[in-house]
Amino acid sequence: MDKSSRTSTLIAESAGYTLVHLITLATIIPILGLVGYIIAKGSPAISWQFLTAAPTDGMRAGGIFPAIVGTVYLTIGTAIFSVPLGVAAGIYISEYAADNAATRLIRLAIINLSGIPSVVYGLFGLGLFVIFLNFGTSILSASLTLSIMTLPVIISTSEEAMHSVPNSFRVVSTSLGASRWQTIRKIVLPQALPGIVTGVILGLERAVGETAPILFTGAAFYLPQLPSSPLDATMALPYHIFVISTQVPGMPVEIQYGTVLVLLVFVLGMNLIATLIRTRARAKRVW
Repeated sequence: MDKSSRTSTLIAESAGYTLVHLITLATIIPILGLVGYIIAKGSPAISWQFLTAAPTDGMRAGGIFPAIVGTVYLTIGTAIFSVPLGVAAGIYISEYAADNAATRLIRLAIINLSGIPSVVYGLFGLGLFVIFLNFGTSILSASLTLSIMTLPVIISTSEEAMHSVPNSFRVVSTSLGASRWQTIRKIVLPQALPGIVTGVILGLERAVGETAPILFTGAAFYLPQLPSSPLDATMALPYHIFVISTQVPGMPVEIQYGTVLVLLVFVLGMNLIATLIRTRARAKRVW
């Protein structure tokens, strides 16, 4: 390659790097600006009473404690139903299922399910869990609905995480006399854990922020007392934000943004926990 060709290549690479940096900044700056705006608007409302008291005066005063507790209940319920089933399905598709037309059709169905609007899942949950199975408008119905919605994400990411583990690990383990399940449980699964955790958190974060599914299946407009069983309805932060932003006249702006800030911190806290788990798992990874 002559000098002019090398110069042209360097110029093209420099232009490409500059373009990538500009696109990155154009993506990050609005997000940081939005987060900063929410913090600036919502932080005046944050107090101990706001976080630990029930709403009063038609939700124009008091706190959001029942909505926080309800969101925690829904997140735990969703994780109980979706994580074991989703990870197990990802393991089966990756390690046991044959590569045939049926498996490819299942993968295509999973991908399509991840793109279905959340309101459709809400109507499905209303028909199946609330009406047909007679669970009523409850935490159980909402958790099952959110679990169905998050399963495609967990299954897909778990399968990809299992596929990312080098096949040589399986070959060596099998040659040493380990069964397929022993190889998966002792070798493949620990190495795929960072990717699986990422998928689980992505799925649960989507569930935490959704309003339409819980609107039909488990969320209450105003319920200051805490639920006493999985068959009770509950308040939840996403639906509470929708209510105080659109259905309550004269609602102070700082309470609206304060509630949004609490939900944002809740989601970022889940991300932080996932990051810590991934970091520890990657430190133990041998490839």
